[in-house]
Amino acid sequence: MARMTRAQREWRPGQPKKPASVRMMFASTVLLLEAFVVFFATLAFFGLEVLHASVAARVWTMVGGMALAAAFVVLCGFLRRPGGYAVGWALQVLLVATGFLLPAMFVIGACFLAAWWYSMVTGVRLDREKAERFEAEQEWERRHGAS
Repeated sequence: MARMTRAQREWRPGQPKKPASVRMMFASTVLLLEAFVVFFATLAFFGLEVLHASVAARVWTMVGGMALAAAFVVLCGFLRRPGGYAVGWALQVLLVATGFLLPAMFVIGACFLAAWWYSMVTGVRLDREKAERFEAEQEWERRHGAS
């Protein structure tokens, strides 16, 4: 038998489901897009370096790029944990810093940094509005009964 999660163990019939986080959805979307961009930028850098880099440098380029792309994907699963968004900010800075290896990444990194910032600001605002709406719906249900 599969182990049940805490949410499954604590669930009761008729229990309302809490609204999902918009900030987490926005952040996950940005992180996944960044993973694709890092993957393809790594391939571009690898292709540019083939003409004048050693084999070891090319291998480390691929390993580092794939590790960074994987970090963006893995972070999506850790956004619920404390410090998840702080790690996201650190990865944004690291993405901009890849511009020292491939100058176009300064522009791309800055664009993704702006998208990350926007997802944080807008996500918090929308989560607050959703929580207020959820509480208002719960209050209405308490006063008027379930429909």
